[in-house]
Amino acid sequence: MGASARDANPGPLHAPVLYQQALSALAPRAGGRYLDGTLGGGGHAFGILEASAPDGQLLGLDRDQEALAVAADRLEPFAGRIQLRQAAFSDMRRQAAAIGWERVDGILLDLGLSSMQLEAPERGFSFQRDGPLDMRFDRSQPLTADEIVNAWNEAELAHVLAEYGEQPRARAVARAIVRARPLRTTTELAGVVARAAGRRRGGVHPATLVFQALRIAVNGELEELEAGLKAAVDLLAGQGRLVVISFHSLEDRIVKRFFQREARDCLCPPAQPTCTCGHRARLAVRTRRPVRPEADEVTRNPRSRSARLRVAERLS
Repeated sequence: MGASARDANPGPLHAPVLYQQALSALAPRAGGRYLDGTLGGGGHAFGILEASAPDGQLLGLDRDQEALAVAADRLEPFAGRIQLRQAAFSDMRRQAAAIGWERVDGILLDLGLSSMQLEAPERGFSFQRDGPLDMRFDRSQPLTADEIVNAWNEAELAHVLAEYGEQPRARAVARAIVRARPLRTTTELAGVVARAAGRRRGGVHPATLVFQALRIAVNGELEELEAGLKAAVDLLAGQGRLVVISFHSLEDRIVKRFFQREARDCLCPPAQPTCTCGHRARLAVRTRRPVRPEADEVTRNPRSRSARLRVAERLS
């Protein structure tokens, strides 16, 4: 389960994953308008507002109301230059329009979990702490991990584990979960998965992929990412930058393919002699390969080891 270190503690010393690399790619400037679509504890936002002083503005979005409260405290020194909203980043165009913004100069999406989410047992994101099977970013939504684990049929559950967790023993794990019902806590679920999936691979707990899959399903994360990337390109001004940090291959593949598609002048099949689709490139890809954390960052924060950063720039 990929996770960011969007630390809840205030101050610039508690830096998120790929902090300097993200700021360098975004290149905030005075007078610019920026959108952080995954505000978390406000770590990246803090850096954006510092770098865009004295009058750069930021719109921060997050589905997690608790994260917004933490970020509001952390970003209090920039009051007057920030606006925070509880919203999914796929809704960024409507949220920007609501404050009178037609275009923005940069957008950041950090797709990892925050430390405060992982470390709160009642949120149910981690099997390292005993808690309910929740896993919702927005705690007002009805669907929880508990419903998927205890109410979905075996075939549906196996599909989730295979598609969103790339769990090699998805059917066996789904069968074991169904037989062990009801399961109410994270540690109960992790125990069932460990027995069904077998030993750890490369030091990774066998429940890691299952918890990733359930979290993605609960929050509709991949659909949200597809919609959010499209919204971001529409909202960016010419030469505006889109910076995306992902934490597992499913997310990174979506970002990579989207960037490649939006950097092409035609989407017709290669065998078709003339273009009929009318598609024109809207992005220039600025990262041939994803940017990865340096070894010292991984040592300081092992959660950063799977992080990948990609950058694209709006052409016009």
